[in-house]
Amino acid sequence: MTTSASTLPPEHTLDNPPPTAPVDVPALWQRFAPELPAERVVFSEIIPGGGHWSWRLSRGTALRFVALDERANCSVVLYAAHEKLERYNMPDSLKAQHTAHYRAGHVLMSDMGRSLASFTADTLGWHDPLGALLDTPTMEAKYGAQRFEAHRNAMHRSGRDGLLIETGKYGLTVRDQIAPVNLFSKVSVDADGRFHFDAQRPVRGAMVELRLDMDVIVALSTAPHPLDPRPGYAPGKVGVAAWRCGPAPEDDACRRFRPECARALHNSDVFALS
Repeated sequence: MTTSASTLPPEHTLDNPPPTAPVDVPALWQRFAPELPAERVVFSEIIPGGGHWSWRLSRGTALRFVALDERANCSVVLYAAHEKLERYNMPDSLKAQHTAHYRAGHVLMSDMGRSLASFTADTLGWHDPLGALLDTPTMEAKYGAQRFEAHRNAMHRSGRDGLLIETGKYGLTVRDQIAPVNLFSKVSVDADGRFHFDAQRPVRGAMVELRLDMDVIVALSTAPHPLDPRPGYAPGKVGVAAWRCGPAPEDDACRRFRPECARALHNSDVFALS
């Protein structure tokens, strides 16, 4: 006996578009960011916990990230599309902006002093740039090994492996792996230099938006944060929507946030004109 999709329980149905919609473009963004202007939305995805994805996107595109579960973590890396040797530089970004975490107003700088992306919206006020990535040995020691051959979609995948898979699609290798920005995660440093992950902070429903200030390759992983002390491999889903917002205007809040941000955005503007 065959079972039609309409008789399946909700957890087993697919996010297929209706027959009248363009192929493969379900409006997933309406579930987690319904206020976005529909005519400007480019695409949307719901990335499962432990998943990974990547895109090549143009300057003037915004990425809206929404934590759909309490244990959401989204590790993001950026590479300049014109020359992948130019990429997000964590030390330069933190040093120039006199910070050890990111929030609205901050920019993500390359080692060429240009802004690759800007934090234009944020409901949490703290995103971790220091905690790095969960690697496979650490993941298996902490959560046990669950491989695709035996566990299929219940497999465990580390953030490092997920990002290597995605960046490999653009000719990048392990030597090109860089420190990510861990959206939705908060890591503080005590007086003795020890890192502390905040596992009590509620993140479900939190939103952060990155405006792309250059043409970039964006890759992400939703594997757990390496410092998350909570037991069990249970990373949360993250909704991602891309929409056309246009380049940073003259009165942009990120330009006014710090003079270093204004300089990095100016450098990106000049590059776009070259």
